[in-house]
Amino acid sequence: MSQTFVIPDIHGRLDLLDHGLAEIAARSRGEKDTIVTIGDYVDKGPASSGVIERLLAGVGDGFALVMLKGNHDAMMVDALRDASKMLDWLAKGGDAALASYGGNPADVPQPHIHWLDHLRLFYADTHRLYVHAGVDPKVSLERQRVETLLWKRYPKGYSEGFGNFHVVHGHDNCPEGPLLYEGRTNLDTLAWRTGRLTIGVFDDEKPGGPMDFIVIKGAPAGH
Repeated sequence: MSQTFVIPDIHGRLDLLDHGLAEIAARSRGEKDTIVTIGDYVDKGPASSGVIERLLAGVGDGFALVMLKGNHDAMMVDALRDASKMLDWLAKGGDAALASYGGNPADVPQPHIHWLDHLRLFYADTHRLYVHAGVDPKVSLERQRVETLLWKRYPKGYSEGFGNFHVVHGHDNCPEGPLLYEGRTNLDTLAWRTGRLTIGVFDDEKPGGPMDFIVIKGAPAGH
C-alpha cells in the first residue's frame, strides 16, 4: 500500500521540516510513497533560506517529491524582481525571509528565486487534488486562476471537494486544526507560530481524507 504524505505551510521553520521528513521516512513502508509539500516555504519563520536548501537537496530515493507553490513564495519572487512590491512583502513576513539571507535582496541566490518561481500550482492523483489555497468548483482544473489556487479562502464550514476529488490544502490557518470535511482537508495549523506541524497521511488506494496524521511539535515562535 503506497501512501502520500502532505506537508503544509512551513514558513521558514526548518526545524519542523527536518523533524517531519525524518518521521515520514520512519513511517514509510518501503513502497514508492509520495511527499507533497503544499507551499509557503518562506516568510515569517527564521530559516526560509534553509528550508529551500533542504528541499532542493531532495528527500531520498524512496519517495516521489511533489512541491507546490504558495502565495508567499509568489510574493517573494515578485518583490525580488519588482522593487515597488518590496515593502508589501516585507510587511507580510518577508522581513524574516530576507534576514535569513543576510538582509540584502541582492544576496538571495538566483537558483532559489528560479525554484520558487517554477513550482507547480496543483497536483492530482487518483483520489485527491492537492493545492496551496483552493480551487473554484465551477471551473475546470486547466482554467483555474492563479489567484484562486494561491489565495482562495473557503467559506467557513464549506465541505465540498472538486468533482470526485478530495481537496487537500493549507493557507487558511487554524491553530486548533486540522480541519476535516467530507470533501476537503485543511492541514495548516499555523506551524511557524504554534510550533505544531500537522502532516496528513493518505492511503493512495482509498478515496477521501487522511487515514492518519504525523504531528510534529517544536517550540512556538519567540521561544
